[in-house]
Amino acid sequence: MPTSTETEWQTKVKNILKGELKRKGVSYADLVTKLEAVGIQETERNLANKISRGGFTAAFMVQCFEAIGEREIRL
Repeated sequence: MPTSTETEWQTKVKNILKGELKRKGVSYADLVTKLEAVGIQETERNLANKISRGGFTAAFMVQCFEAIGEREIRL
C-alpha cells in the first residue's frame, strides 16, 4: 500500500496527465486511438483505471505525451 507521500506524488502525476489531456481536448477514447498509432494497445477502461490510480510508469506517461503530440511536461 502506498505511503501518503507516494500517494501525493501519484496524485500529482495523474493530475499532470489529465490536465494535458483536457488542455488538448483528448478523451480516453481518443487516447486509445492515438496510443494505437504509436504501437501501444490499451482499452479505454484500462486507461481510465490506470490514470485514476496515478500509479503508472514514466514510460506510460511519455507514451501518452508522445501520442497526443506534447513535447513538454509542465510541473
